[in-house]
This record gives sequence, C-alpha cells and structure tokens, in this order.
Amino acid sequence: MSEEKEMTYSEAIHKASSSITRFPLIPVRGREKRNILYLFYEDMKENPRREVERIMKYLDLSVSDEVVSQIVELTSFKNMKENPMANYSCIPSPVFDKSISPFMRKGEVGDWKNHFTAEQSKLFDEDYEKQMKDVDIPFRTLI
Repeated sequence: MSEEKEMTYSEAIHKASSSITRFPLIPVRGREKRNILYLFYEDMKENPRREVERIMKYLDLSVSDEVVSQIVELTSFKNMKENPMANYSCIPSPVFDKSISPFMRKGEVGDWKNHFTAEQSKLFDEDYEKQMKDVDIPFRTLI
C-alpha cells in the first residue's frame, strides 16, 4: 500500500477540481415536492431556539418551552464540544486522529476565511456558482 503525500489546501483544492461545493449536491430542484428541511449553520448560530422550533414543527412534534430550552442548551457548540459523544474524543486515534485536528474546532461562522487565501476562495466561489446556478436556496456565509 503506497503512502499518500500530505497536501496543502491549495493542492487539495486543485485536486478536487469541480467537486468543491458549500452545499451537498443532492437533487434540490423541485425540492418543494420532497419532504426536506434545510438547516444552515449560520441560522443555528444566529438563533438556535428558532431553528429547534423549526425542526420540531417539521417533525410535527410538540414539547414544552422548558424542553426546547434544554435542547437549545445541550446542543450549543460549547456543550457539544465538551461531550465525548458529539466531539468524537471517544473514537480511537487510529480511526480519528485528534492530534491532526479536533472534530469540533471553533464553532464560528466564517472561520474558513482564516484558512483559505483570496485565490482559493475565488476558485471555490467560481466552482460553487457553476454547480449551484439553478438552485434558489438563500445561502449566506456571515451573520
């Protein structure tokens, strides 16, 4: 088995070519005919309670305000980052090497800007535009 050379972000972007998108390419055209709930990290960070309530409505569930508040608290980035069942710290290193990068990093919207150069971001945005040209889902990268 040959060992693969570790790649830089730039090398990975060029190698991935047109497969880089900010959104998984599932059939989104005609999505109103499907039973799909779209959630966005930015919305969850901006107003987690609203998004939990959207999920509850989508699932046709009704719980008390107290339970919704507990869900919001227990699913906060801070709590999940400390939870071994959510942060993958209970997974053995041969399967997930946390010394390379933790599963949950900062929990900040837009942190990708600290890791991509302007050129990489431009390549990404150009490919994204091409891949998502027919999709009318409102995306945002900032709060």
